[in-house]
Amino acid sequence: MRRTWLNLTALLIAFVTPVRLPAAQPRRTDEPPGATLQVSLLTFGPGRVYWERFGHDAILIRNLSSGTAIAYNYGVFDFSQRNFFLNFARGHMVYRISADPAHADLAMYRREGRSVTEQRLNLSPAQRLSLEGYLEWNALPWNSRYHYDYFTSNCATRVRDALNRALKGQLASQLTDQSALTERTYRAQVIRLMSPDLWLALGMDLALGPAADRPLNLWQESFIPMVLSRALEHVELRGRHGNRYPLVGDTRVIVAGRLPPPPTGDPHWLWAMLIVGIASAAVLLTLDAARDHPLARIMFSSIGSAFSLLCGVGGMILIALWVWTQHWATWGNQNILLLNPASLLLIPTWVNAASTRWRPRAWTGTVSLFVAACATVAPILHLFPIDEQNNLHWITLILPIHLAVLLILVRAH
Repeated sequence: MRRTWLNLTALLIAFVTPVRLPAAQPRRTDEPPGATLQVSLLTFGPGRVYWERFGHDAILIRNLSSGTAIAYNYGVFDFSQRNFFLNFARGHMVYRISADPAHADLAMYRREGRSVTEQRLNLSPAQRLSLEGYLEWNALPWNSRYHYDYFTSNCATRVRDALNRALKGQLASQLTDQSALTERTYRAQVIRLMSPDLWLALGMDLALGPAADRPLNLWQESFIPMVLSRALEHVELRGRHGNRYPLVGDTRVIVAGRLPPPPTGDPHWLWAMLIVGIASAAVLLTLDAARDHPLARIMFSSIGSAFSLLCGVGGMILIALWVWTQHWATWGNQNILLLNPASLLLIPTWVNAASTRWRPRAWTGTVSLFVAACATVAPILHLFPIDEQNNLHWITLILPIHLAVLLILVRAH
């Protein structure tokens, strides 16, 4: 029994150690305001659920005088909001900041198995006081809500902007200069982090337009909490007397985490999609040639119907994202040339293809010619880009099937 109590006591001490603060100390009268504050950036690793794949962060402010430790977190949303899912689809998302005791937040992430890293920031007393005042003001109920954007206004960019405000622009000036330009894009970061959920990653890649393919500087790329954390390691501040010193004082892992780290490289889909596209076209042509067999006719009809349905519905979704939503990263999507809503007109023809006396109408050849011609424009735009979009893998998947459909329908009537 004694051993059991000792083990339980040791576990309890290990649990609370990461957030334990020194005993509250009164501020000395000769200390400047803000001297008893400590400011840290907390970075939480990705979680299991798809909306947790990008990680998370918060600003931790310890007050050594009062003994408090408050985590300011900009990632709070509420499913119970009126028309939440409709607003989510249209890009009218409202998030808010919350100020919570740090031990509660850390306990939650520990339970989820996610890593937590703390970076102590070398802010002056005046900067710490300014940051605390701003965050307290921002956390007031009438100031706490903000319009959320995946790339430009999220939990990480709001933390970044709050730090930059306290540093009077020193953070932005270093993360936006030419040397801070990276080879990453919004698309590359999204697909890299979402790649464990393959179908969701494919859907997001298909929905993103050319705006997601522009090179980012570190300021823009810090919409990813882990990138912001790494970027701060290279930031230097200028002191009152012109001396330079690092923004990050020390870094420590509070919670090691049990989940695997996020992928470091981009997925390569080009060759796999090319093989699938050519194979699918070959299957359709083979089934067309074997239409004397009932099973071949059924498979031919089913595959053709499914392909036209997916292209038509997919194209309507892409148009809706462009025309009726605020998701600016989906605007001008050249994949609309590949996923053509006109494909829906071919579905009755494919359904009738299960019949032995199938003979498509002449107008179906015209529709398939239009659809294939639009799809052929996509590789031309890729070779001579007006607004470059990284969609060659989708072209190699879908274009061969459109060309096979054109050949089948033109030859059949």
